[in-house]
Amino acid sequence: MVVEILSAVVVAGGAWLAAGVRVVRQYERGLVFRFGRVRARVSEPGLTLLVPFVDRMQKVNMQIVTMPVPAQDGITRDNVTVRVDAVVYFKVIDPVVAAVNVQDYRAAVGQVAQTSLRSIIGKSDLDDLLSNRERLNEGLELMIDSPALDWGIHIDRVEIKDVALPEAMKRSMSRQAEAERERRARVISADGELQASYKLSQAAAQMADTPAALQLRLLETVVQVSSEKNSTLVLPFPVELLRFLDAQTPRPTAPAPAPAAAPEVPEPQPELEITDAKPEANGHATPAPRSPGDAVLPAD
Repeated sequence: MVVEILSAVVVAGGAWLAAGVRVVRQYERGLVFRFGRVRARVSEPGLTLLVPFVDRMQKVNMQIVTMPVPAQDGITRDNVTVRVDAVVYFKVIDPVVAAVNVQDYRAAVGQVAQTSLRSIIGKSDLDDLLSNRERLNEGLELMIDSPALDWGIHIDRVEIKDVALPEAMKRSMSRQAEAERERRARVISADGELQASYKLSQAAAQMADTPAALQLRLLETVVQVSSEKNSTLVLPFPVELLRFLDAQTPRPTAPAPAPAAAPEVPEPQPELEITDAKPEANGHATPAPRSPGDAVLPAD
């Protein structure tokens, strides 16, 4: 009878101890709540004994959590509509505060990250979102880390993943980039032409002192062109040869100027002969003969 009682006591004690045994993993910390109050001692990784039906353990993950922030639509400071998403890396540094001060620290960090991301979008220009992300990441990390410190959370890193732009803005940026590249190409080409003009002017001055150098250069050009096995050969004609031929060509003498012609004298016009009309017996005058240039006078 005594043996049976001792066996029952041993079995009950073993069951009681088994009910109070907990295993805490290496990356976890155990919080013990005794009658609803958290104990100051945090259970370290390993085997932990609890008082059955009195203590309750809550495990808190101490690993770094990777939380993607949903894409947020916003308008930048220069009035461009963008869609930005990010990712937040955080971890728990005080398990007691993280379990007691905030109901769900994961959801809290996610909501703070979304609001902070929208705030960063409104305070930044489009160029900053595209090219100056390091400064924006630091500012976003500070904005999220400020309230998270009171929750026992440390924000390890915040990264902006992608910035989605409207199609019209993408085309405008493409044209801007093409125009910028074209401008650089033209400036480089003009700079090359300027440097080449300096070298050509020096070469021209050198060849002016030795005209035979121009002929040698011409022959070298012909050799270079003929080495390509072209069917057509364009041979430039030297200007100096034209000048030489022009200087050797005899110019015709100018003809002597003709004597000035005497001024024409107008021919004298025939004078009109006016003859007196002789009256006849009937009282009418007999008209005088008229020349071809005489005017006809009306009769009285």
